[in-house]
Amino acid sequence: MKFTRTPLVRALMGAACAVAVGSASAAAEEIVIGLDSEATSIDPHFHNLGPNNQLGFMMFDRLANPDERQNFKPGLAVSWKPIDSTTWEFKLREGVKFHDGTDFNADDVICTFERAPNVPNSPAGFGTYTKGKTFVKVDDFTVHVKTDSPYPVMVNDLGNVAIVSNEGGCDGATEDYNSGKAAAGTGPFKFAEYVPGDRIVLEANADYWGDKPIWDKVTLKPIKSGPSRVAALLAGDVDMINGVPTTDIETLKGRDNVVLSQGVSNRVIYLHLDHFRENSPFVKANGGGDIKNPLMDLKVRKALSKAISRELIRDRVMEGLSIPAGQLLPEGFFGVSDKLGPEPYDAEGAKALLAEAGLPDGFELTIHGPNDRYLNDAKIAEAIAQMLTRVGIKTQVETMPRSVYFTRASTGADGLPEFSLILVGWGAGSGEASSPLRALIASYDKDKGMGTANRGRYSNPEVDKLIEAALAEVDDEKRAGLLAEATELAIGELAIIPIHYQVNTWASRKGLKYIPRTDEYTVAYGVVKD
Repeated sequence: MKFTRTPLVRALMGAACAVAVGSASAAAEEIVIGLDSEATSIDPHFHNLGPNNQLGFMMFDRLANPDERQNFKPGLAVSWKPIDSTTWEFKLREGVKFHDGTDFNADDVICTFERAPNVPNSPAGFGTYTKGKTFVKVDDFTVHVKTDSPYPVMVNDLGNVAIVSNEGGCDGATEDYNSGKAAAGTGPFKFAEYVPGDRIVLEANADYWGDKPIWDKVTLKPIKSGPSRVAALLAGDVDMINGVPTTDIETLKGRDNVVLSQGVSNRVIYLHLDHFRENSPFVKANGGGDIKNPLMDLKVRKALSKAISRELIRDRVMEGLSIPAGQLLPEGFFGVSDKLGPEPYDAEGAKALLAEAGLPDGFELTIHGPNDRYLNDAKIAEAIAQMLTRVGIKTQVETMPRSVYFTRASTGADGLPEFSLILVGWGAGSGEASSPLRALIASYDKDKGMGTANRGRYSNPEVDKLIEAALAEVDDEKRAGLLAEATELAIGELAIIPIHYQVNTWASRKGLKYIPRTDEYTVAYGVVKD
């Protein structure tokens, strides 16, 4: 199976578009970055969430560190290989020290993978990457990882888990990380200060084993409002921002003191639907009475998908900077299907399907979403609500800060997902289709680490078997086919409703440029002098 990239994807993957730019608000050794979304914790295992992970990338290494294209390079492991059909061997990097001066060795790896999936009160943890694996210390710098069956994506998995110290980090509570007490990593930057809602300050790790940071000090400033981030950049209060509002891009291109960098990400924005409750809390009959959950009916799910104009959202909400989605990953990534495309807008078809489902007059629904996590997230939810209402599904919108939203969406109703229909996004940490398939589509099974972000509780044993078969298939061509087949079956049943893939824009002052990442992360070592 051959995978190609469209011209748009090729043009945006890692592309930086420079406009004449200028102003120097900070000394060359310091940088202030304005972020659209703040990490919810310094603890790298607390929440598998983009803002948390990008912070973790700066402070903590992984056994394999992903580059800007999500290619995994040697990190705290210098090499790896399968030594039999169910065992991988990782040779660890010698001479590495944690920020607190303690030495890195195999004990840190062993305790890390015990801790990562078991952090108390985690809204969404790292069990997807750790479950089903047994870690064995061979010597101080050799670790074996054993699985019950062949596991070809081992490096992809372990490259998503930050390594913490056996001397304080593994036993540290999330509060100890937030205070800095347990926050010692081996990464290029180390903890200096955390003032929730105001700033996170990092300092260069002068003893870093890899390329030395060019920045002595990094200040990360959460600025939720897009216009406020742009204003802060233009005023010289920050040196760079992420999440440039789509409405400001053309204006910024015309300024001689701003550099723009753009890249397509692997993040899909999608809808998760309640597949498992006959009495779903935010679905009502017309007039507000109870109704058997219509979202469990495939015809109704198809009606929702047909009612949404992804092109209109792209053109009107995203200012042209999104790619309508028909599956879990954009074209060109490993394991995508060449048989799936975006659902065409068809309002009349949606109405007909509702009538076939016995709901000619529709029903009432609330869509929930964050208002500070994804590009134009609240606006997207509002646009979708208007489109659904036009076909007879009277839809209200409730958005909230992501710090509240994700907990409620995951475990807000007695440990179960609280909402009926949610707007959410997923970026494939592994860079291939196995990531969203395992996290979003696989049947929820905490013990297996499957379906960890399956907030709709979709479940299909046939899909599960295909995912499990793909994860055990060592032949890349066959594995890609299995991933594509699982995707086709799940999307055919509308396990989720894909909306679009994000195209991201960073802006910096003159003299700086950001290297775009397909994982969307904003990391200080990606800011280079232009």
